[in-house]
Amino acid sequence: MSHTDTEHREHRGTRIGYTRVSTVAQTLDQQNEALTAANVIKTFSDTMSGARDDRPGLAELMTYVREGDTVVVWKLDRLGRNTLHILETVKALTDRGVTLVSVTDGIDSSTAAGRMMIGVLGSLAEYERELTKERTALKRATSRANATRFGRPRKVENSQDIATAKRMKSDGHSVRDIAKYLGVSRATLYRYLIDAAGVHC
Repeated sequence: MSHTDTEHREHRGTRIGYTRVSTVAQTLDQQNEALTAANVIKTFSDTMSGARDDRPGLAELMTYVREGDTVVVWKLDRLGRNTLHILETVKALTDRGVTLVSVTDGIDSSTAAGRMMIGVLGSLAEYERELTKERTALKRATSRANATRFGRPRKVENSQDIATAKRMKSDGHSVRDIAKYLGVSRATLYRYLIDAAGVHC
């Protein structure tokens, strides 16, 4: 462990920066200038697409920070490859007692307004996770159905299919998704379920 790391572990409250650019053609100059103006004394960086998971700079930052430290970024979108990952990174930092400052977004979790914003972001992360689970479950079910159904779309004539369609409709699934899941055309679904079963699609 270096002397700098030892000193950091003994003295909390370090202002640590994180910067990222998507391509080697871009530079970190603008971000570094903003972080220097924000009194950052140590910075971790990545130069790669935000779609990639292997970001060693961010991984090192998450290992380095301690409770009482402040992480400063130019913009929140530097912290993740998508909205959910950004929100999860924000939550991981704040749960560890690390203050988060986003220079451009005007967010500072050490203030009441900043804490409120972080709370909203946390709620959004939970909501996004639930939506992702639902979308994944539906895609898996649809894939299983499509893997065993070929040729001309079949008819919907048995009570099990009608019950499944009713349940999916009450759960908020669209006619298109229900038809795809059952392996029938939308016209067939309308005809058999509206006329025969009284389901209002």
